[in-house]
Amino acid sequence: MHIADAELDRLIAEDLPFGDLTTDALGLGPCPASITFAARSPLVACCTEEAARLLTRLGAVVEGPMLPGGTMAPPGTALLAASGPAAGILAAWKIAQNLIEWASGIATATRELVDAARAVAPGIQIACTRKTVPLTRALSVKAVRAGGGILHRTGLSETVLVFPEHRALLGDEAPAAILARLRRSAPERTLVIEVTSVDDALAVASAADVIQLEKFSPAEVARVVAGVDKRADRRPVIAAAGGIGPGNAAAYAASGADVLVTSFPYTARPAEVQVRISPARPLSDRGSPS
Repeated sequence: MHIADAELDRLIAEDLPFGDLTTDALGLGPCPASITFAARSPLVACCTEEAARLLTRLGAVVEGPMLPGGTMAPPGTALLAASGPAAGILAAWKIAQNLIEWASGIATATRELVDAARAVAPGIQIACTRKTVPLTRALSVKAVRAGGGILHRTGLSETVLVFPEHRALLGDEAPAAILARLRRSAPERTLVIEVTSVDDALAVASAADVIQLEKFSPAEVARVVAGVDKRADRRPVIAAAGGIGPGNAAAYAASGADVLVTSFPYTARPAEVQVRISPARPLSDRGSPS
């Protein structure tokens, strides 16, 4: 997934609105420097590509192999290295480190969920919601995908999803009637409906494409799975949502749900990345005889 240059420029502008006062005051700007990033704790790497682009945009040159996003990295694994004028290296330092740590934290948490669920149900999907930190949607999506998850819903324009809050505004209109009306008005769209009871889930099974079970226990999810006769297209998909994390992902996977919907990875602690900055030979001197 490609993150637009405008997103990276926004990160740079946030941290460097009027230059780097310390570097300028010390006269370090033109000094040749190098920077390396390495995993301090086990992590699933993410946004190393964007960190490399940040460094490049600030005048550095990326050196050697870069660990691709989605790769599991044990402690000590080299993630990224670059060199160039200290002005660019020091300006990019914390922006790139924060980006890698934050995104890798989400990717690592997603992988933890995926592994826990698939140990029980190999075909199950972990779908993360749109409840991302504000203004981080694109980067969060990239991190979830790097961790092996999928996106439940990236925005309101993407999916027809009927919540109980919609139904409350529709009065006594039956859920099946609501879905039939949506089938006519949005014929090309998948119809998802969130329910809050087993009886409600069974009542919409013949009309819905996806039934989202909000805050059901694993036992209740299993009752829905047992009571629903799937159509030839293997619908309705049964999605368990609400409060799902590493501690209960296996139980929900064992219940027979097709998808686990969660926001858990967005609350993960950032991964730990070690950064080293040191003097470097000028690029123009490299490769010359010693």
